[in-house]
Amino acid sequence: MPKRTFLNLPEEKRNNIINAAIEEFAEYGLENASTNRIVSNSGISKGSFYQYFEDKQDVFMYLLTVLEREKMEYFKGKHPPSANMDTFGYFRWMIKTGMEFNSAYPSLVQAISRVMFGEGLYYGSKFADVRERTTQGLRAMIQQAIANGEVDPSVDVDLAVMIMETWSNAISAYILNEGMKQKDIMKWVRSTETQERIDKMLYVMEYGLRKTESEFGKHF
Repeated sequence: MPKRTFLNLPEEKRNNIINAAIEEFAEYGLENASTNRIVSNSGISKGSFYQYFEDKQDVFMYLLTVLEREKMEYFKGKHPPSANMDTFGYFRWMIKTGMEFNSAYPSLVQAISRVMFGEGLYYGSKFADVRERTTQGLRAMIQQAIANGEVDPSVDVDLAVMIMETWSNAISAYILNEGMKQKDIMKWVRSTETQERIDKMLYVMEYGLRKTESEFGKHF
């Protein structure tokens, strides 16, 4: 995490460094990222960089905290349209609201996605705690859906969590990659066509898990 010297910098200088790091990770990932380019593009000396961070991974870890902080602040003012939504309706709302957040911070999300998913670090030991927080939330959601009679009780909870996690990550990556091609990513995400596409992708996942009348009494 950043040293006190970085946190004591003027906001504009901190932002210059962070924006340079975001651009670097979005373009090159973590493995091929260059500290020299971050230094050059942020207008600081290399010596100063090491007064602020241990290395490029330290910068990336800080970006994760920035993303988490911004996401918490963003969701603080968001509320589901109905208090009577079922589990899948709530999950759909979370995904779509998450897409809007991603479109509000496209470069930051793209940088982190490239490293976490493009380089596979999300599934590695270094970021196990990050993934665990996600899977805990999904596990609680599935268990509640089973209790509500919305998901077949014979469904393997861990397998269902893996499906939801993989599906949501795939949708996020698809929307982000397509959205970055648009002139106005927020307008594109909110468009009827994009919202319908998200619904169709979520439909495939939902009805692989949802308990329906035709499934009553069946065992898998």
